Amino acid sequence: MVYAIVSLVSILIGGLTGFVIRMVIGKVDLNSAENKAKIILRESELEAESKKKELLLESKNSMIQERNSFEREMRERRAEVQKYERRVTQKEEQLERKLEDLEKKVFDIGVKEKECEAKSNEVSKLMETWLQNLEKLAGMSSEQAKEILMKELEGKAREDAHHFITKIEEEANRTATKKAREVLLTTMQRISSEVTSEVTVASVPLPNDEMKGRIIGREGRNIRALETLIGVDVIIDDTPEAVVISCFDPVRREIAKIALSRLVADGRIHPTRIEEVVNKVINEVNETIFDEGEKTTMSLGIHGLPLEGMVALGRLYYRSSYGQNVLYHSIEVAKIAGVLAAELGCDVTLAKRAGLLHDIGKGATTDGESSHTEAGYEMAKKFGESEKVLNVILSHHGDVEPICMESVIVQIADAISASRPGARRESIEGYIKRLESLERLAESFEGVEKAYAIQAGREVRVVLNNVKTDEKTAAEIAKDIARKIEAELRYPGKIKVTAIRENRFIEYAR
Repeated sequence: MVYAIVSLVSILIGGLTGFVIRMVIGKVDLNSAENKAKIILRESELEAESKKKELLLESKNSMIQERNSFEREMRERRAEVQKYERRVTQKEEQLERKLEDLEKKVFDIGVKEKECEAKSNEVSKLMETWLQNLEKLAGMSSEQAKEILMKELEGKAREDAHHFITKIEEEANRTATKKAREVLLTTMQRISSEVTSEVTVASVPLPNDEMKGRIIGREGRNIRALETLIGVDVIIDDTPEAVVISCFDPVRREIAKIALSRLVADGRIHPTRIEEVVNKVINEVNETIFDEGEKTTMSLGIHGLPLEGMVALGRLYYRSSYGQNVLYHSIEVAKIAGVLAAELGCDVTLAKRAGLLHDIGKGATTDGESSHTEAGYEMAKKFGESEKVLNVILSHHGDVEPICMESVIVQIADAISASRPGARRESIEGYIKRLESLERLAESFEGVEKAYAIQAGREVRVVLNNVKTDEKTAAEIAKDIARKIEAELRYPGKIKVTAIRENRFIEYAR
């Protein structure tokens, strides 16, 4: 029992002692934990304070940069605004000066208008005085003088009208006879053809004479570029509102004519634009050449001609001989040869083919020393044509002897086509002689200093002596020249006579 009590007391004392010890140990641990927490909290506060300072410093730097950038931009804009302000101020000053000049000019115009009115009144008074003096000297009034003048003019007008009516009747009779002959001959030949006239020069009309300076260009660069690109001569002379293009090659002449016409219509004339237009026109003309050759062979039913042959045929479209289009002449010869071959029982296809190719040498791209028959022979031989076709080409002008009936048929067809009415024009020698006789006739009148036949003989420009002639005499000379031309010369169409009488005053500053 005693042992049990002692054991119980010992257990109680031991438990109490353990509890007290645990309490002491827990309190010590609690104090240690609180100290650690305080240390961690203090470190956190220090770190947060450091971060805060860094952020503040970064924000201040950013604000400083933004403010510097803003101030720089504001300075630039302020400088730009000041620059615009200066420009506006200068513009205002210029406008004020122009306004002052305009006001001065308006004032000067007003003064000149008053002076002109005063001079006009003075001239009117002088005219009245002059008329009164003239009536006194003539012994008749102005109305009486007008009546006498009107009677004289009426008589001359009646005479001119009667002469003009007679001329129209004669032309109508001659035209009717000529038309009847043409219709009869065309019916007999059983063909129809179109005839065009081409010469070695082409005229390009201009809207005004100022366009000539733009065609020439600064220091002649425009006209030099055009002549170099195409290989033609552009002749700019005193002919009013026209430019002449000269070239022996009709294709180049046609290219130059089309290109220059387009440049004049467009108005933009400079070397770059000229090259652009010329290249475009060259392509178009090449297409036309091929189309004409292809259309010709298809219309005549001729096949097997190579591409080079079609191009050579197409080039004949721009070639003329004595004013007769060579391609249409070749087509006409082919048709006539075909009709004759059918009537004589010969090879119609061969005759038509040889008739079409008989002048093919005139479509050669280069001009050499050989004739067109030799050039055509070489071209046709290169195309692989038969010996008969080659003989036709060589013999159609009698250079070699014909070896077949078709060669003789083509000779006959060529002669028929060239000799029918309207096929060919007058020769160049006759044309020049006609122009020279026209100028000599006009210069034979007294008071005429010089006469020029222009517009291919369709106009005579007569320069009169200002001292020996007056306005009335000039009109009479023009009429007399026209009557003498009608009486002594033969010409197609009508001829315009222009009499020029002008005053020239020349002084020299020394």
